[in-house]
Order: sequence, then C-alpha cells, then structure tokens
Amino acid sequence: MSDGRKRIAVALDASERSRLLELARLVGPAVGVLKVGLEAFCGHGPELVRELAALAPVFLDLKLHDIPNTVGGAAAAAARTGASILNVHAGGGAEMMRAAGERAREAATSAGLPVPKVIAVTVLTSLDAAALAEVGFAGAPRETALRLALLARQAGLDGVVCSPEEIGTIRSACNPDFLLVVPGIRPAGSAAGDQKRIATPRAAARAGADLLVIGRPITGAPDPAAAARAIADEINGA
Repeated sequence: MSDGRKRIAVALDASERSRLLELARLVGPAVGVLKVGLEAFCGHGPELVRELAALAPVFLDLKLHDIPNTVGGAAAAAARTGASILNVHAGGGAEMMRAAGERAREAATSAGLPVPKVIAVTVLTSLDAAALAEVGFAGAPRETALRLALLARQAGLDGVVCSPEEIGTIRSACNPDFLLVVPGIRPAGSAAGDQKRIATPRAAARAGADLLVIGRPITGAPDPAAAARAIADEINGA
C-alpha cells in the first residue's frame, strides 16, 4: 500500500460504546482500519462490530485460541459480523488455524459477505525473551515468531501479527502477499507503555509492514484525526 492512511489500523481503546463510536467517526476517514479488541467486544458484542464496519473496515482482534472445532465455530461467527480481518493465536497449532480459516471463509460466503483475512498472532509485543522463557518457549522472540509465521502460512492463513523486530525476517521467508500486521508502533517521543518490541511508523513501514496497529498515540491525542493524519504523512515519507 502506498497510501499511509490505508496502512493505519487504529486500536479503539475505550470501554463505553458512545466513546467507541465517537472515536470511529473521528478517525475513520483518516485511517484504513478500525481495530476492535477484547474489551470492546466483550462489552458490546457483534452488533458493535457491525456498526463500525459500516464506517470503515474492521479488524476484530480476539486472538482466538482453543481446540480446532471451537475456534472454527468462533471464527465463523466472527466472520458473520462483517469484520474484514480476524485473528487467532498461532500457538494453537496448524489444525486449529486451518479450521479457523476454512470456517471463516465458508461463513462469510454463505452470508454474502466479503471473505475476511484470517491471520495468526505470533509472539505478543508485550513479551521479551525472558517472558517467553518463563512460559516454555525456547529461543529468541524473532526465532519463535518466524517459526509460527511459517506454520500459519502452511495452514493456509492470510498473514500474521508480528512485532516490528520480526518484519524483515518474516517478509523474507513468506510470499509478498502474506499480510504483516504490526502492533508496537510508537511515533517518536511517545511512551512505550506495556510494549517491549516497538518501532516508529516510518521504521516499520520501511521494513515492510502492511498494516500498523496504533492506539493511544491516536486515541489519546487532543485531536485524534489530526494525530492519525500526521502518522499517515510520516508513513508516506518512509
């Protein structure tokens, strides 16, 4: 994508439905995708996704992780909301990822909706090598993320969520159409918050990210739309 605006997925960080819709209307024209996470979805359900999907494409970020049949059913239900992108945890294994992709595509087609991109989370950007070791993953985050990305590709998924540090490695190993969605994006001068593996919008775009997930630097700004436009300009200058 050459248009910086289309490469921004704004994370709608709010709990109240009125604020979520207000943010969506403010930033929708300035970004490419609206990201709905667990808090918003658990609070307001599929109907919120349908409302937001009428304003802009929605990335339904639920990070599904369960046995294949359960995740397949959940992915089908997620696809019926009209979300353009939905995700699962790659750690659930190839069979689970394959079930998610197949069931989501079938459900969207049956409902007469566009088929969503189904992607897998590799390693959360809040985890570093020490945190990975605590939960039993051997090797550096980059090695783990690459291994899981290759597994997701083999399972027939459309792409992965990875940190800025893994963009180049995964892009080199996977085909150019493999979608790389990258959180942990912080404009210069922004606080890192709970993210460990981060990059600026320009650096991530130059490395080959397709979609940059950005939350608080936009939603917490006095003028969210202006903040989004400034980030789009930075991406365009990459």
